[in-house]
Amino acid sequence: MKSEKFRGFILISVLLTIFSLLCVNAFALDVKRTVLPNGLTVLQSENQNLPIVMVTLLVKAGQLYEPSEKAGLANITSKLLAEGTKTRTSQAISEEIDFMGASLDSSAASDFITITLSVLKKDVDKGFELFSDILLNPGFPKTEVERIKELIKGIMRQREEDPAFVAGRTFRKEVFGEHPYGMVLEGAAETIDLIKREDIVKFYSDFFSPDNSILSVSGDLSREELELLINKYIGGWKKSGMPEIKLSKTYESKTRKVIKIERDLTQANIVLGNLGISRDHPDFYAVSVMNYILGGGGFSSRLMQSVRGEKGLAYDVHSFFAAQKDAGYFQIGVQTKNESANVAINDIITQINRMRNEEVSDEELSEAKAYLTGSFPRRLDTNRKIADFLASVEFYKLGMDYVEKYPEFINEVTKEDVQRVAMKYLDAEKFVLVVVADQNKAMIKY
Repeated sequence: MKSEKFRGFILISVLLTIFSLLCVNAFALDVKRTVLPNGLTVLQSENQNLPIVMVTLLVKAGQLYEPSEKAGLANITSKLLAEGTKTRTSQAISEEIDFMGASLDSSAASDFITITLSVLKKDVDKGFELFSDILLNPGFPKTEVERIKELIKGIMRQREEDPAFVAGRTFRKEVFGEHPYGMVLEGAAETIDLIKREDIVKFYSDFFSPDNSILSVSGDLSREELELLINKYIGGWKKSGMPEIKLSKTYESKTRKVIKIERDLTQANIVLGNLGISRDHPDFYAVSVMNYILGGGGFSSRLMQSVRGEKGLAYDVHSFFAAQKDAGYFQIGVQTKNESANVAINDIITQINRMRNEEVSDEELSEAKAYLTGSFPRRLDTNRKIADFLASVEFYKLGMDYVEKYPEFINEVTKEDVQRVAMKYLDAEKFVLVVVADQNKAMIKY
């Protein structure tokens, strides 16, 4: 019976792999890449299936580049871009976008700020006009600066009531220390209070330069049409002198570090992990496969099978690697009864040691590869996803053939690779452990 089940699984895995390769080929992108005289990198994928155009502008100006004493600066800058320009009020921008049924948004991440536009082909000229206005002419009105700051601080106060947020924030701080990745994207109340309008204007002036940006466009727009729009609306965007950025070194504890946070809870919120790898690291693909088997593969993962399936300690347990430009982190998260916290932590450490010391099975390796390659085309099934994807690929320097190469990278991973990266990047001794719980009931022994 077991051998029949295994043969059936192998058949399904083979079919999934074949399907994934066919899907990737079906989604193979014809991407045109151009670098303009002002240094702006332009990526375009033309798709005439729907009369819609998606635009993503990525500016290398995220959390990574802000001073620690003013954490949250990149996020606030991004929020203010559409809150009034030199010629339009925030309300006017919103009304013009709503009238077209379009969307125009800006947001910050760890490594960059993005401005995104979604607009019907018939309104693309007007869409680019508004897009270029918030990009090139932000006003950063003082009233909006203060409003946004107060809004973010209010959101942060609410999030303090979420034990999962508190655990995650504390974990990142312990892993990264004074590095910018050690703070949450929004910063903290004390750092937000230090941010003035002049800081926002300077941050924008320092980083919003065409040679520090990537423009990605996907949808019903020809190359000639895009060139006309760029020349008309952002052709006058001039280079600015980029400041020299000295990044804080990432911090990695050489000893086990345990942080216990007291909260009146029935469930302990547990986060365990350590420093990880950057997105461009060559081990990224082996780590992806290893993580799927350990705790990233849902019900088929070892952690889920053990912590939930065998021991019934939690509804969900998961692991993931967050890979960013400068570094990353590995994290396992679980919520369980206070009284079973030690058992859950012990089982997590057992599974980490098992990954480090034993080869994974053929079945586990095949399933991980089948899922990772089979789910990959879903990253490219809309024009919005394509525009965002291309900008990220360019930013992390993954290559314009990444769509075709990704399945190869995953399928080349061996059982030896999985154990090698587990030994290298999983640590069952020198980890950071954060437990937010009723500590008298949890009685954490670590």
